[in-house]
Amino acid sequence: MLEGMRVKETTGWSIVVPVKTLVAAKTRLAAAAGPHRSRLAVAVACDTVSAALACPLVARVIVVTADPAAAGPLAALGADVVTDPDRGLNTALRAGAAHAVRLAPGDPVAALQADLPALRPAELATVLTAAAEFDQSFLPDAADVGTTFYGVRPGLPFTPGFGGESRARHLSGGAKELCPQGVDSVRRDVDTPDDLRIAIALGLGPHTSAVVADLTLPAPPTERSA
Repeated sequence: MLEGMRVKETTGWSIVVPVKTLVAAKTRLAAAAGPHRSRLAVAVACDTVSAALACPLVARVIVVTADPAAAGPLAALGADVVTDPDRGLNTALRAGAAHAVRLAPGDPVAALQADLPALRPAELATVLTAAAEFDQSFLPDAADVGTTFYGVRPGLPFTPGFGGESRARHLSGGAKELCPQGVDSVRRDVDTPDDLRIAIALGLGPHTSAVVADLTLPAPPTERSA
């Protein structure tokens, strides 16, 4: 073994990341991203996948997408890319999870949103460590409305409920809500210019940083005086 080389454990989490077709990605960022919207969407996904692959508790990342413009760069990072069946987000996640189980039936499986450009491997490890204590669990987004992470132990049904008010949906489905401290980067998905500003403050990954350097973000709305 080469001295100083970090070798991952033979078992670990399979992380499934869904990536939309670029024409449908980040539409609420259109005003800020302009002609760079597709490029920004790919960059954000690349930073999410790169950080997940760098997490010591992650064995593999499976990207589910129907867009070759996203599939190529993500595969180059080391993700295993499978085709999106194009029947909705949760169907895509289940397809990715089924692929993960075929690859490693003894490993836990999780879904992770693709729009986490400030994701830190150590913070993801904190979430995965907490998730390992429960049969199924989830992490709410920063707004406490949606979900950025959903995971299950090996051999258990994978039943994600992403979309809209998914925090309530996962709770009603019996998943344990995770509340670890210091995991802001795992909760900060980016849909709007305000989200992007907060992610910038947390610290973007290199792919997103390169695109943001070419953007002119609109000024935040001024607060009305009382």
